Amino acid sequence: MHILIIGAAGMVGRKLTQRLVADKALDGKTVEKLTLVDVVQPEAPAGFSGAVDARESDLSAPGEAETLVAGRPDVIFHLAAIVSGEAELDFDKGYRINLDGTRYLFDAIRLAHKEDGYKPRVVFTSSIAVVGAPLPFPIPDDFHLTPLTSYGTQKAICELLLSDYSRRGFFEGIGIRLPTICIRPGKPNKAASGFFSNILREPLVGQEAVLPVSDDVRHWHTSPRSAVGFLLHGATIDIDKVGPRRNLSMPGLSATVGEQIEALRRVAGDKAVALIRREPDEMIMKMVAGWAPGFEAKRATELGFTAEKSFDEIIRVHIDDELGGKLA
Repeated sequence: MHILIIGAAGMVGRKLTQRLVADKALDGKTVEKLTLVDVVQPEAPAGFSGAVDARESDLSAPGEAETLVAGRPDVIFHLAAIVSGEAELDFDKGYRINLDGTRYLFDAIRLAHKEDGYKPRVVFTSSIAVVGAPLPFPIPDDFHLTPLTSYGTQKAICELLLSDYSRRGFFEGIGIRLPTICIRPGKPNKAASGFFSNILREPLVGQEAVLPVSDDVRHWHTSPRSAVGFLLHGATIDIDKVGPRRNLSMPGLSATVGEQIEALRRVAGDKAVALIRREPDEMIMKMVAGWAPGFEAKRATELGFTAEKSFDEIIRVHIDDELGGKLA
């Protein structure tokens, strides 16, 4: 099996690559080649016995999508995107990367299908940002698309494209609406949702973190480990069971910022909580006011997608996966 990961240098892309290398197979088939691309050079994974092609590639550049599809990968994980905060600040860049790049990829597959019948599985990372206030709680699977940001709008358009190209038989597409991933390892990025991770990640290693919103902000979360699990399940699921509605809201955990902080207190104590500094940010508060508080995710759950059940569990996943199982 040949697997292409677009956005392989990002956090989820790296973890997905590590999981594929560890498992050595997908859906019972040996992974013989990994093609890893991103706008920065992805690292070739250690310990992989198959072929690796790791390269810089901007999917939105002319001809890049055709080059990637020329290798006829069996499964394509499309993870590349400009995150929410950056897409809001740079309108042109957001549409170029998030929309144009995706359309170029889908069209390159369509043309290859026309040429020789090529029909890969395409796993597209969408977002819960495709819906926006006013929202019910929990949000049902059939709730209409109401994005309130450029990022959410771009993802919603791509979801419609994925459904149409799949309907036409050009590829087997499935859209994975990821909850906000928490706790993100590494350093803070430009995502407006970054504070959800920051207020846990930094205190766990004895560093101060800034909280820009109030404690009563409620949102929908999952761990990086579960996010990788969603993608792998999406790559192997019987697509006939998914049916024509190809974009799925993933299961997750609905929690307020205050509940996050109390979970941190239970796991790491008062000393960690004391490192959270409250600095209200009007722009971020305005953005999060329209964000999803939680989903039913009934369809995804019935199709076998699973996630954590408590924020204590999410924090412990981070400690196990990123801190060697021990607090500083």
